[in-house]
Amino acid sequence: MEYKFTADNFEAEVLQAATPVLVDFYADWCNPCKMMGPVVAKMAEEYEGRIKVGKCNIDENMQLAQAYRISSIPAFVVFKNGKPVANYVGAMSMTEFKEKMEQIDIQ
Repeated sequence: MEYKFTADNFEAEVLQAATPVLVDFYADWCNPCKMMGPVVAKMAEEYEGRIKVGKCNIDENMQLAQAYRISSIPAFVVFKNGKPVANYVGAMSMTEFKEKMEQIDIQ
């Protein structure tokens, strides 16, 4: 399942989550973000129960993008225990994305 993170639910859904959270910071007008859409959806499926996966539209949630210093998109931030523990920028293949995720201690 893919979540939608906003300024209203970010604290509860991301920072207070019991499991690690992968946040895809994106914008509707961004072509690389559109390319990553199916990859992120597949990641949500594959990591269900281990990692919460969701998207955050930077145009609608500019204060979150600024708070986490998102300057290029797509940007992927992994949060664990309320803190960012990994940060990736740009489009990548499913294989590459999974390799990066496996390097993080997600337990």
